[in-house]
Amino acid sequence: MLGHVTGTLLDSTGAAVAGAHVKLTHEDQSASQEAVSGNDGQFSFSDVAPGTFQLTVTAQGFSTQVSSGILHPGEFCVVPQIQLAIATAVTEVHVGPLTTVELAEEQIRIEEKQRVFGVIPNFYVTYIPDAAPLTPKQKFKLAWKSTVDPVTFGLTGAVAGVQQAQNDFSGYGQGAAGYGRRFGAAYGNEVSSTFIGGAILPSLLKQDPRYFYKGSGSVRSRVLYAMANAVICKGDNGHWQPNYSGILGDLAAGGISNAYYPAKNRDDAALTFENMLIGIGTTAAVNIIQEFIIPRFTPNLPNHQANQP
Repeated sequence: MLGHVTGTLLDSTGAAVAGAHVKLTHEDQSASQEAVSGNDGQFSFSDVAPGTFQLTVTAQGFSTQVSSGILHPGEFCVVPQIQLAIATAVTEVHVGPLTTVELAEEQIRIEEKQRVFGVIPNFYVTYIPDAAPLTPKQKFKLAWKSTVDPVTFGLTGAVAGVQQAQNDFSGYGQGAAGYGRRFGAAYGNEVSSTFIGGAILPSLLKQDPRYFYKGSGSVRSRVLYAMANAVICKGDNGHWQPNYSGILGDLAAGGISNAYYPAKNRDDAALTFENMLIGIGTTAAVNIIQEFIIPRFTPNLPNHQANQP
C-alpha cells in the first residue's frame, strides 16, 4: 500500500522556510517526486511507495540538506523537522595582470593629479620611465582635460590682459570686445596646439605626446636629454623617433591662427617657420625646467622621493 510523507523546514532561528524545493527519491532510483514548502515551512508527498526514501532540500541562501527515512506500507510518515543552514558565501577573485590599456588608464589618473604648486596642471609629463602607450581615446581625453582645466582659462585670461595692456594685435581694438577677441584667439591657439600636437597627430602617427622624465644620470646627460626631446619623442612602440607630431602640430596651429588674427598681424609662411623654430627652442627650455625644477614643486608624483633631482 502507498503511504504519505510530510515534514517541516526551519532555519537556524526556528523560523519556517517557505518556497524551498524538496525532492523525494527512492533507494532503487525509481521515479522521484517534488514539492515546494508552504508559508508554514511544511511539505508533503502522497502516494509514496513503501521502502527507504531520501529527501533533498534546496533553498536560496541555504546549504543543500539531505535527509532519509523508511516508509512502511500505508503509513503516514512525519519526518523530524529539517533545519537548514545558511549557505557559506564563496567569492572568487581572479587576480591577473592589467592589460596595456588598463595600465595606461591608471597612469593617466596619476598624471591628472600632477599640478605645479598643487595648482598649475602638468599633465603631459610622465615620471614612469616605461609608461604604457596611450590609445587614441586616451590621448584625446588628456588633451580635453588640459584645455578645459580652470587654470588654463585663468592663464589664458591673464595672457589676453597683458596683450590688451600692451595693445598687441591692435586690430582687435580695446574695451571688453577687444579683450574678448584676444582671449578667444589665445584660447584658440591653446586648443588647436594641444589637440593637433597632443592628440590628432600623435594618434595618426602613433607617437606619445608626453615628456618622459629622466631624473637620473649626470647633469650634462639630463640637459642633453631634455633638449633632444624637443625634436624626438617616444613612439607607441616604445622606440624613440623624430617628433613629427609636435613639430607639425606647431606649424598647423600657426597656420590655423591666421584665420582669426587681424589681417595685419597674420604671419606669412617664413614667419610661421621662424615661429616653429622658436617653439622648438622654447620646448627645449621647458623640458630642462621639467627635468630639474618642476618636480620639486609638484606633489602627488609617483615615487616622489626617488624622482627628486
